[in-house]
Amino acid sequence: MSRLLDSLPTWARGLRARLVFAFLAVAALGAAAAAGASYVSARTTVLKYAQDQVMNATKDAVSQLAPELSFPPTQATLDQLVSRLPDSAAVVTYQDLRSRPMGYRLEDIPAELRAAVRTRGTLVFQRGTSPGGSSPMFYVGMPVLTKRAGGELEPSGMEVYLARNLGGPAGQISDLAQTAWQTSLLALPLAALLALLAARGVLRPVRELRGATRRLAGGDLGARLEVKGSDELADLAHTFNDTAAALDRTVTGLQRMEADARRFVADVSHELRTPLAAMTAVTDVLDEEAENLPEDAQIAARLVGQETRKLARMVEDLIEISRFDAGAARLVLTEVDVAEAVRNTLRARGWTDQVTTELPEGVRVKLDARRLDVIVANLVGNALRHGQPPVVATLTASPQWIELTVTDHGSGLPEAVLPQVFARFYKADSARSRSEGSGLGLAIAWENAQLHYGTIEAANAPHGGARFTLRLPRLARGVEEGVPR
Repeated sequence: MSRLLDSLPTWARGLRARLVFAFLAVAALGAAAAAGASYVSARTTVLKYAQDQVMNATKDAVSQLAPELSFPPTQATLDQLVSRLPDSAAVVTYQDLRSRPMGYRLEDIPAELRAAVRTRGTLVFQRGTSPGGSSPMFYVGMPVLTKRAGGELEPSGMEVYLARNLGGPAGQISDLAQTAWQTSLLALPLAALLALLAARGVLRPVRELRGATRRLAGGDLGARLEVKGSDELADLAHTFNDTAAALDRTVTGLQRMEADARRFVADVSHELRTPLAAMTAVTDVLDEEAENLPEDAQIAARLVGQETRKLARMVEDLIEISRFDAGAARLVLTEVDVAEAVRNTLRARGWTDQVTTELPEGVRVKLDARRLDVIVANLVGNALRHGQPPVVATLTASPQWIELTVTDHGSGLPEAVLPQVFARFYKADSARSRSEGSGLGLAIAWENAQLHYGTIEAANAPHGGARFTLRLPRLARGVEEGVPR
């Protein structure tokens, strides 16, 4: 059944078409059954009326003429009897005598009918066809009865056979059948119209449910259905509304919890910023005076300084992420020489000797120089920490885009890691629970690229090693200075 449905055109597999087809099939079967029943009833009535007329007329005529006959009859007696019967297409027999043929011969009468008349001694009838097989026929045979001395009737040996052409009644039956079928065919267009109206009424709630489901899937948690009536579709609407309400409550609760968590992180980060600044200043002093301290104190002072700086970077990253979440991040656009900006980033962090650059001159783009510095620093720093040298930074430009690729020559990124590499706090190696990074660097780089209407893609280079590609538009629409996102 499913294969049959799959083979149908798309429009024929729809619920509306199936309902209409089913309605038409039921209507056609009903009309055919009604027409067939009418045909059978009419046929039975017409044929029975015609046959009864023939049998009653023959029986009455023979009963009236029998007392006037003399036995044994002569050829003239048989011919006279035939001429006085209501239908001249009759044959009268007595032993070897036959009446003069009047349309039909004795051989035209079915042999089994004649045998039944002789055996039973009563009136017998049979339907058949004319000798040529072209017309329906009704054959009647009966014995001529005579009274015995006691008044009882007994077969005299004389038999009367009559053949009646039923072509006229058969034509009437055919006309009735044709009229019944034509009436049934005329009912089909009306049935199709009713089927369309019924399908429209049935499918209206389904269409409303489909629309509400799409709105819900699109994020409209207030999508609800109007409940009409108390049938199965009304129960379905109730179920949909209850499900949508439960989903609305769950999503609203999750959104509130997420907003509270982000606000908490932002507040904590801001509160930590000031004491961390003081701690950083103190650890800087300790680092400068570490050489004058005992060896154990030197190690402790440098460890405190290292952890304090790591904590300070994490707090700065959290504050930056909070700005993106709050939609407060803004672009400060200036005309930037991209090659010079990349070299400045490497020079400021002492990476110039560790990175091979291919930076064509003259690529100038209007973008936020500080955010480009953050992106480049995160991509190059990630390659230096987790990849293998040489790390290569390559800049290419087209009239619409600039592309900066950072490639290392390490073992590359596992395929399972690639979809998650820009997620917050995600670390590819779970064993590196303690590292210099906060787990937010690539996420911040991705947010900054999005702020420029650009992208960052992570992949593995053909020769091995991880490759990050930053793509920024040169003529980005909607990128306006100072517009928060």
